Amino acid sequence: MNIETKCLHAGYTPKNTEPRVVPIVQSTTYVYDSTDDVAAVFDDPTRSLIYSRFANPTVMAVEEKIAALEGGVGAMCTSSGQAASLLSLLNILKAGDSFISTTAIYGGTINLFAVTLPRMGIECIFVSPDCTEEELNAAFKPNTRAVFGETIANPALTVFDIEKFAKAAHAHGCPLIVDNTFPTPILCRPIEHGADIVTHSTSKYMDGHAVQVGGVIVDSGNFDWTNGKFPEFTEPDESYHGIIYTKTYGKAAYIIKARMQLMRDFGCYPSAQSAFYLNLGLETLAVRMKQYCENAMTVAKFLESHEKVESVNYPGLESSPYHALAQKYLPDGCSGVISFVIKGGRPAAVRFMDSLKLASNEVHVADIRTCVLHPASATHRQLTDEQLVAAGINGGMVRFSVGLESIDDILDDLRAGLAAV
Repeated sequence: MNIETKCLHAGYTPKNTEPRVVPIVQSTTYVYDSTDDVAAVFDDPTRSLIYSRFANPTVMAVEEKIAALEGGVGAMCTSSGQAASLLSLLNILKAGDSFISTTAIYGGTINLFAVTLPRMGIECIFVSPDCTEEELNAAFKPNTRAVFGETIANPALTVFDIEKFAKAAHAHGCPLIVDNTFPTPILCRPIEHGADIVTHSTSKYMDGHAVQVGGVIVDSGNFDWTNGKFPEFTEPDESYHGIIYTKTYGKAAYIIKARMQLMRDFGCYPSAQSAFYLNLGLETLAVRMKQYCENAMTVAKFLESHEKVESVNYPGLESSPYHALAQKYLPDGCSGVISFVIKGGRPAAVRFMDSLKLASNEVHVADIRTCVLHPASATHRQLTDEQLVAAGINGGMVRFSVGLESIDDILDDLRAGLAAV
């Protein structure tokens, strides 16, 4: 199936007389015929369902669909994108380990990496997204076990050079984890460029309607966990009857371990209702992403020509320093998120935003409705001035998420907002 068809049909195929739409299995528990049946499932949870903290039929259908869209061997949904980022790393790292991340990532993720994980004894080594191969390789330590980046950074909109970072990660025996939230698999499939693990905040374009928070981890099945650096995959897991993940589950070792260990212990699994809503968004994802990209390019060109706008950052523009990378990794478009700087700094940005009528001033992005945010005052408010600069943010920056309204109405709203500056 082509990807547009997968959005509609992957993950769930109804049998004779069964529901056409993925049903909501609103149950925490499942019944067995005997004690031996229960014991067998606890020996190997992939045989059947145990409890909806691990897995649920509605959620599983969505997991299979997203794995198919990204080209992975399996996926695990989580209760948020932050949970997906956290578990993707904790599945590999322990106290005393380090990992590498670019500085151009979501502000909440920076805080997770720079503050919370170090409290757990895990070090994050930050590098510039534009670092040279030599600088990148020099950042690795003997205890480095993963590399992390965002395909399109939120909100700096830098484009991650997936192949460069994959090459370095693999040379040091480490997997590459890529947050693919903004492009979605419609615009970019990082696994095809060397990524080993893909994460998403499904609250954004995948859902599209701002109705539920969620995340997902996708396993490519391509990384060699038997390279000697990851004994937790190749030695018996005493917390699960001595299972050896690579021996029992082969290419799906990573995602099965994440479910059997981390989801068991953290329990950050989404509800069946949330997965049902997410699936509705996924069914129209391919259609929506094309329109977001078309609207965003029109808005970006308008802003670039406006006298009150200092600069516009959108990888689809030829003026963007990431235009070449965008053409390589995002040939079909760069999503609907634009960041731009208004002349006059923070006060001007605030006046502009408060004068908008159509665009909602809200802590969200990648919605069907146009929304706007001042990162320095909101999502990145906890960062120091130095961290703001490293993340590509200044006081006059506005993050503008173009929706699916008439492009004429969106432009009229922008004109009114800029007129107030």
